Amino acid sequence: MDLQAFLITFREALEAILIVGVIVTYLTRIDAVHWHKWVWVGVFLALIVSYGLALAFQVLLTGFASMGSQNYLKIGIMLVSTGLLTHMIMFMGKQNSELQGKVQSKVAHILTIGGAINMVVHSFLVVVREGVETVFFFAAITGGNIQKALESWGALGGLILAVVIGLLFFKGTKKIRLGTFFRITSVFLMMISAGLFVQAIGIMQDLGIIGSLYRTAGHQIGEIYNITGFMPEHPIDGVQYLRDMGKEPLINGQVGIFFKAFLGYTQNPSLEEFVGYWGYYFLVFILLAVQKKRHEQEQVEEEKVAA
Repeated sequence: MDLQAFLITFREALEAILIVGVIVTYLTRIDAVHWHKWVWVGVFLALIVSYGLALAFQVLLTGFASMGSQNYLKIGIMLVSTGLLTHMIMFMGKQNSELQGKVQSKVAHILTIGGAINMVVHSFLVVVREGVETVFFFAAITGGNIQKALESWGALGGLILAVVIGLLFFKGTKKIRLGTFFRITSVFLMMISAGLFVQAIGIMQDLGIIGSLYRTAGHQIGEIYNITGFMPEHPIDGVQYLRDMGKEPLINGQVGIFFKAFLGYTQNPSLEEFVGYWGYYFLVFILLAVQKKRHEQEQVEEEKVAA
């Protein structure tokens, strides 16, 4: 149980730390440190909500027996998080265009009155999603005794390792030029957002909320491909592959867990998951291209007026 708690805490905490770190570092790099407090307000509120949920499962709702509707909550949080991360990608793309055009403006003029709310909501949803997932996973591995997992060395060790890796990552970004930083972090957030979107699609298909245009002869949702033998999505899939095929997968399922968490990796995606994942990238690239073209047109108009 300690090893499971370690892996769960490390994965969930690292993703939250990286995204919140991107937000904070981004604000620092564009001289908007005064917005940091609103980011931490969101983080603090999310920690309270996550702890309250854990307490509710442990004391009021008898834990594991009450988890029937967990996936509906996860779907909602994933879809909203996808939208907010996409908004942030577009915002950072706008800043990068302005830097390239040498007309960088203060972030306060762009965030306007709703800026504080945006910072709180962004950071809150990022952290609360990981907190809620951690509670669900802890309930699953302990049969409902969430407190046991929270008090284990694995949970503490996973959190410490996530913090250390997060600090090392952002310490390295200080040496990166501002424009390059915007591009790298935008791609990073895009991958996480696409992963969240496709995971939401997968859960909705598992629950029967949406169907599939591609089904097997037995009317099951069909797979576009299956690369379990290369890298299973989860250690359990690796165990089942060994049982069925008599040989180990090429790469361990623990690696698959991290790819699923950060990139939305799926060993056997449905048609909708495949199209949704790559379609998301296509849509964001189109939006960024339109935004860049609009910015260039505005620059031309400004030059005409100045002349």
